[in-house]
Amino acid sequence: MVRLPLTPAEIERGRRLGALLREARGSRSMLTTALDAGLSPETLRKIESGRVATPAFSTVAALAAVLGLSLDALWAEVSRPDDLVSRDARAGEDAHLVP
Repeated sequence: MVRLPLTPAEIERGRRLGALLREARGSRSMLTTALDAGLSPETLRKIESGRVATPAFSTVAALAAVLGLSLDALWAEVSRPDDLVSRDARAGEDAHLVP
């Protein structure tokens, strides 16, 4: 199976997802979070850095459960239109998820 290259929008969503998960993890160690979610620390590192822009749903769901995040809230933040994200960045607003 040949994978098509990711679009710029998919790459940006992956970057947002990684940033949100990293923020939600807070001071909790990457090792503990990854193992609790049934992932390798390297997989979590790649997701948080945006290197894995389109992780499997089950992976995202496991991380959300471990971090106490709502999948609906997570998706809403990750899939925000670029113009809203740019406006928020210019205004200095931080996106925070409510568990």
